[in-house]
Parts: sequence; structure tokens; C-alpha cells
Amino acid sequence: MSVLEDKKILLGISAGIAAYKTAPLVRLFIKAGAQVKVIMTPASKEFVTPLTLSTLSKNKVISSFTDEEDENATWNSHVDLGLWADFMLIAPATANTLSKMASGTSDNILLATYLSAKCPVYFAPAMDLDMFQHPATKKSLQILQSYGNCMIPAESGELASGLFGEGRMAEPENILSFIENNLREKMPLCNKKVMITAGPTYEAIDPVRFIGNHSSGKMGFELAKEAAKLGAEVILISGPSHLNLENSNIRLIRVTSAQEMYNAAHEFYATMDVAIAAAAVSDYKPKTVAKQKMKKQEAVLTIELTPTQDILASLGKLKKRQKLVGFALETNNELENAKGKLESKNLDFIVLNSLNDEGAGFKSDTNKIRIITKNEVKTFGLKSKSEVARDILNEVILLLNE
Repeated sequence: MSVLEDKKILLGISAGIAAYKTAPLVRLFIKAGAQVKVIMTPASKEFVTPLTLSTLSKNKVISSFTDEEDENATWNSHVDLGLWADFMLIAPATANTLSKMASGTSDNILLATYLSAKCPVYFAPAMDLDMFQHPATKKSLQILQSYGNCMIPAESGELASGLFGEGRMAEPENILSFIENNLREKMPLCNKKVMITAGPTYEAIDPVRFIGNHSSGKMGFELAKEAAKLGAEVILISGPSHLNLENSNIRLIRVTSAQEMYNAAHEFYATMDVAIAAAAVSDYKPKTVAKQKMKKQEAVLTIELTPTQDILASLGKLKKRQKLVGFALETNNELENAKGKLESKNLDFIVLNSLNDEGAGFKSDTNKIRIITKNEVKTFGLKSKSEVARDILNEVILLLNE
């Protein structure tokens, strides 16, 4: 999954020959899962058609404050466009447009939108060699970067004039890569490794039957997705679950039993920065597992159980630099039991949820939690599990920044 997934991108196109590259650029953004709206200067329509860009972006292309051919047209609000976007990209950014951006000139809707935008702004210069090297252009580039705008460096190569040198707009693939890397570097979990356990474990009775629980794995999967969105490299160790995900920053490892989850967790734990044990691991397993399916009998069936290895406690004993987070699902003496686990398992904090709270616990899409540290208890209302995941990871980020 790209860091651009679900991002809202406002693409501003000015009048340079490099405008032809914006069609494949829009396609790359859409393929990465972003939403794209396009603003064009009137003159840029001579280089690439609004029809092409509206077809690729699936949004109307805007090039003026109103549609001059429609007497009933409504005003295109540059303010609303700037507020809509997660970031704005001006590509190509010609010498003319760069100069106007630097001086605060606002004589078209692209410039008006740029001046009112509250979001980060990227720009990709594109012009001929002599124009690019002119002191006025260099001054515009310096001013724009001093404003906090991010320049995507121009590339060297053959230019429209036939000259060879610096001034080519970066290729669409390079623009995409630049923005992705820039966004990733700003993410709070960038370069962090996070291990998450999720779902139930099944402890075999015979080849057909098992002891398990009702955990769906939803909470752990949401934690994994949210951690990846925040820039982390994620190891997700999941017990049996129908859930799946596709994300290049998440490695999904399927296990069945508590022992398999124990082995997988210990395989990766030493290299992790954070471990979050969200799985509902079986506390007991049958002492012996029948090799053949057990036949039903009239007599009472007794199965002798033996404890499984405590994954979280074992990780707590090995903890060095890692931040370790546990979960406690309780039905009685909730706070007391959770605080006991926090201490006995050497956790940085524990997430408590109660089966007594409506909408919390197994299988539901919502959860209601308390985050308990040694010094305080933070209480949260009923939220979607994706929102709960963000609350938990915000607490992790605070720990990492201490």
C-alpha cells in the first residue's frame, strides 16, 4: 500500500511543454489510491486537454473561477479547493508561475488557490536551461522554499529548445517517489519496527476439534493498518482469522496454536521497537492430542488441560529497548486485574476493555478502552476499532518520544 492511499491531491498545472507529463502522473496517483483534483492555468490547456485529465482523475478540471460558457455557473471556490487537499502539487511550475507564487501575484485560479492553501505545497520546476539558471528564477526558488514549500528537483536532459542541461520537470515516477519518501519521513513511526499479535489461537483436541475463543482479529488488524499508515514496518502475527490485508509495509504471518504464536513472536521480538500483544491467546491446551477423531460416547468426556506458555510475560522478561503493550479483556475486577498484568508482565501500558461494555470486545467493529500506565488511567469513549487503534498508537508515539 502506498502512503498516498486515501490522500487528497490538488494538482496545479501551468503552461509549459512538460504539462504533457501530468496525464501519466495523474494515473500514478490514482493507482496509488489517491483522490486527485486538477487546476489548470488557462494557457496550460494548449499543452494538455482538460478532457484527458478529467477522464483520468474522475473529477471536473477547473481552469477559471466560473464557467464563462454557462451563465448559471457557480463560482469555483479556491478556498474550498485549498481546504480539501491533503497537499498541493504544482507541476509543471514554469518560471512565470514560480515568479508569481514568490511575489504573491494572483491572476488566475491556480495562483489564488496556492495563496489560500493551508496544506503542504510541492512544486516541480520546468523550463529551459538559461531560464532555470537565471538569477530571477533562482531567487524565486529560494523564496518559495523559505515559505515552507517543497521543491521537487528539476532533472537534466534534452530540453524543448534542443539544449541539454538542467531544467526538465522530474519524470512522473520520480515525482511520485519523491512525494512518497517525503511523506514517509514525516510519519511518526518512520523507521520503526512494530510487531502485533492478533486473533485467537486454536488448541487441538483431535484432528477435527479444538479449544478456541471468539476473537476475530479485527483489533490487531486495525492496529497493523494504522501503524503502517504512520510509517512503521509491521510484523502481524495472526491466529486463525478470515481477515486479510495487502500492504507492502505489513508482513502477515499466519499461526494456529499458542505455541506457534509464541515461536513467531520470539523470532522477531529482538529486532522490534514496539510489540503490541492484541491476540486472545488460549491459556490452556489439551495435555494430549488424539491422533484420530474422537467418537461420541455416552459417558462424560474429560479432557485434561495444561497451561500454554505466556507469550506476553516471556516478552516482558526479555524486554530491553522495546516498548511493550498488552491487552486485558475482563469481566470483573477489571481495573485491578489490568493493573496486576501491567506490573507482572513488565508492560509499558495495558489496554483494558470490558465485556460489560456494549459494543466492546470480540467480533464487533467498535471498542471502548482504557489505557493504563503506572501513573494514570486514560478513558476513551466507544469508537470504531480503527479509531481505537490510532488512540493506542498515539500513546506508543508518546512513549517513543520520551
